[in-house]
Amino acid sequence: MARNLKFILIGLSALVLAGCDTGEQGSQQAPPPAVEVAEVVAEPATLWSGFTGRVAAPETVDLRPRVSGYIGRVSFTEGDLVQRGDVLFTIDQRPYRARERAARAELASARSQLTLAEGRAKRAQQLLNTRAISREEYDQRIAARDSARATVQAAEAALENARLELQYTEVKAPISGRVGRAFVTRGNLANADQTLLTTLVSVNPMYVYFESDEQTFGSSRALLAREQHPQVRIGLAGEQGYPHRGELDFIDNRLDSRTGTMQFRAVVANPDGIFQPGQFARVEMPTEELGQAVLVNSKAVLTDQDRRFVYLVNENNVTERREVQTGPQQDEMTLIRSGLQPGERIVVNGVQKIFFPGMPVQPELVAMRVSDSSRQLAGR
Repeated sequence: MARNLKFILIGLSALVLAGCDTGEQGSQQAPPPAVEVAEVVAEPATLWSGFTGRVAAPETVDLRPRVSGYIGRVSFTEGDLVQRGDVLFTIDQRPYRARERAARAELASARSQLTLAEGRAKRAQQLLNTRAISREEYDQRIAARDSARATVQAAEAALENARLELQYTEVKAPISGRVGRAFVTRGNLANADQTLLTTLVSVNPMYVYFESDEQTFGSSRALLAREQHPQVRIGLAGEQGYPHRGELDFIDNRLDSRTGTMQFRAVVANPDGIFQPGQFARVEMPTEELGQAVLVNSKAVLTDQDRRFVYLVNENNVTERREVQTGPQQDEMTLIRSGLQPGERIVVNGVQKIFFPGMPVQPELVAMRVSDSSRQLAGR
């Protein structure tokens, strides 16, 4: 029994040693992993910085009546789009129609009196020439004629005012845009210039207000001054990236001393009504130009706690770890502020196959950019 056990142990030992030899031979024969590498490029680039802002309507109206009266009709659906001149509220017109008729009657009476006074003044001139009346009576008739003319003018003004008040009983939209809710409904009293009826906001185009710090404003002034309306990129909450394009149309004339910021305003087209007043918006604006910027594919940049690094492939196809200082990025490209030189090769695909620096690889040269859609860098 002991002799058989001894043979079994010897056999197992031989199998283990054979397995080890096979593993060593397999590891020696394994080829280096294939990775994709690209040459570091240097090219002109525009740095973009990101800001947060709010959407605002270019025109906002708090609609109030110009005459007092009871609301007779509300002629809109809350939240709808309305056009300039649309009737939104109608105030009871009956009192104002009566005033307009009374003003017309007063004007007719005043014109009749003027006709009489002009006839008497004309006859007075003839009688004065024949000395049939005194100078005093002549002056009285001329004064009566002038007074009648003034009375007609006053009656005409009163009629015009009555007609205006009658027109004001129809409260119309002063701008085209979206109407809010009706704060006063049918049957309620509205006081002239006091009662808030509803609100309106314009919808196309829209403004986006945002602020930058003093340093960013200083570095961007020369770049922004080159164009009359510099382009900006805008994104809303829930959107990926910055799909909307706008134009910078206003820069405030002074820094806010409390916050040390400068206010900017961009105008953006809004034909589909995507932008709403008060919305949060993300804005990117060009702030700096670089003559020669070192750019790499963002997939090549790895993170080790607070440090960033890339894997270089030297002339012997052996990897080296190189720490870098990164800057802004846009799409698939990242700006490298220090740590790399143009022409060096770095791994852009297959970094997961590299387990340690100094590991040999089989490099396949590819383009650094997946697409050449943009050469502009956006601030993180």
